[in-house]
Amino acid sequence: MDCQPFGATDAYLAAARALYRCFQPDFIPRDPKSKPKKYKYPDVYEPYGPRPPPSDKIVQLAEKIAALPLEERVKIGPNLHLKVSHPKLVPLDVEGVDAGGQAGARAGLSKAEAKKAEKTTFDIKLEKFDAGAKLKVIKEIRSFTDLGLKEAKDLVEKTPVILKQQVTKDEANSIIEKIKAVGGVAVME
Repeated sequence: MDCQPFGATDAYLAAARALYRCFQPDFIPRDPKSKPKKYKYPDVYEPYGPRPPPSDKIVQLAEKIAALPLEERVKIGPNLHLKVSHPKLVPLDVEGVDAGGQAGARAGLSKAEAKKAEKTTFDIKLEKFDAGAKLKVIKEIRSFTDLGLKEAKDLVEKTPVILKQQVTKDEANSIIEKIKAVGGVAVME
């Protein structure tokens, strides 16, 4: 056989016949004494063919740049980069997008846009409470949350702490009034 692997058994060859090219019916063995073909590759690969020559305007510009002193030529690159490659910045509509910690994002909004972007949900934060009213504050917190007695007590002891998140303005005002009535101080954030 022409291309039998060294040490292969007949069972191995029978299983591998479909994998080896030499067992294909259209295979023509290569002359082992012939040298491999050498292909001539172009110096530069240009998939779209040769480029047209530059226009006279481009040639004159290149000559002017080459005539400049080195200090001025060094400054051309960054200036050209700034003018050509950076697109014009267009203000984007960020309504409904969480800006994260970027507080300055809303600083440039006009008054009309600020009214339109007014908050609709608030967080309620317990700032402080009277020491004698601690039990009443715990009971009141349990009334508008689904916390147990121990969880509500631990929450009150960690003041200042956020009691409830993402509530409407009306609901937040009613909760703040209830906490104020029992001797606590709560604020909307």
